[in-house]
Amino acid sequence: MAEIDAFALGAFIIGLLLIAMTMGSSFFSRLPLNAAMLYLGVGVAVGPMGLGLLRLDALENRVMLERLTEIAVLISLFTAGMKLELPLRDRRWRIPVQLATVSMIVTVAAVTALGVYGLGLSLGAAVLLGAILAPTDPVLASDVQVSNPGDRDRLRFGLTGEGGLNDGTAFPFVMLGLGLLGVHELGEAGWRWWSVDVLWAVAGGLGLGYLLGTLVGRAIIYLRMRHREALRSDEFIALGLIALAYGVALLCHTYGFLAVFAAGLALRRIDEGSAHAPAAQTETQKAASELSPDEQAASGAEAPANMMNAVQRFNSQLESFVEVGIVLAVGVLLATVEFERDVLWFVPVLFLLVRPVAVYAGLLGTQVSGSQRNLMSWFGIRGIGSLYYLLYAINHDIQPVLAERLLSITLAVVVASIIVHGISVTPLMQHYEARKAAKKKRQK
Repeated sequence: MAEIDAFALGAFIIGLLLIAMTMGSSFFSRLPLNAAMLYLGVGVAVGPMGLGLLRLDALENRVMLERLTEIAVLISLFTAGMKLELPLRDRRWRIPVQLATVSMIVTVAAVTALGVYGLGLSLGAAVLLGAILAPTDPVLASDVQVSNPGDRDRLRFGLTGEGGLNDGTAFPFVMLGLGLLGVHELGEAGWRWWSVDVLWAVAGGLGLGYLLGTLVGRAIIYLRMRHREALRSDEFIALGLIALAYGVALLCHTYGFLAVFAAGLALRRIDEGSAHAPAAQTETQKAASELSPDEQAASGAEAPANMMNAVQRFNSQLESFVEVGIVLAVGVLLATVEFERDVLWFVPVLFLLVRPVAVYAGLLGTQVSGSQRNLMSWFGIRGIGSLYYLLYAINHDIQPVLAERLLSITLAVVVASIIVHGISVTPLMQHYEARKAAKKKRQK
């Protein structure tokens, strides 16, 4: 009965928060805080540190929490992929690619050194900690991401692409850390790690996801534009493609996160490709005039745009829903974790030294302005992606003492990120947009 009551209370709180944030969105947008800060505060208030209405233990509930964070990241990665409309040949793609590779490696290396020489961790544990904390969050970083698919801003495009890519590129380092801890096979001289965990899993995940996204998208558009099939439930297309890409990627021993991100990228490009078929569109426009208004919305020349808009809107709503639940859970979990004094110096060093150095190294050779570079250095938001990798490692039977240590460090980083980035995002982005608008006005 207690579990039913806890579930009902959790549903009530999440529902109340969603309604409150929707009705008060214009008010909250003017405040120097974001939604995640409110959810975190409510989680603390209803958890053991407050009213004691909800209780969670990360180690006891690790399987459930891993699945919840996994679903949240998948939805967000697909959404991030669909936001990025730039052609893959565009030079601006260098920004997120280098951030997700060069900056990722620098971050893992720096955190590994801090872990070994500052936190007293073993090499394997330090590498694992670096892999957990290296990826930026695609869920909590929505305020600094691309606002619409046609957004060409380098800052927003870079942070969106980085958040989509590095949740997958962190996986090889997670497997390396687990291998050094003796719970994953690396092979002699690391051959299995290089060949399977790095080369095959990364390339295979991206390739399979892009292929599936292209095939599914083209099949749907073909049925609508050529055969006037008024297919329903665009929202199910998103869920179906996410599940299909993720499932196929895992069955092929590749990284499902990269596959889902690539599937979103590919689906967005179906819209781009269909724009170059005027003859087919003209025929479909004539045919669409014979259909009912509802059928016209689901079939015809506007089919690609209609589908993309519906999928994007549905994904954003799902993303908001899972964000509430997981950040609320983080607030509840804080009471079950003992934070060590090490986090008092580790968190500032991660945000103020490691992230800027990694970003500056990753942006070498890219056409990024100084203000954009500085903002990218600051907005290395850590969140649900880091929680997933932590829970993934815990569920792979790392030692309980190490699990508790990594849990305390990761939660400290995530909570600090929610607070400091939540407070700074509104004024910094408003200042950035104002400067950008003023520059455009002067150029005119």
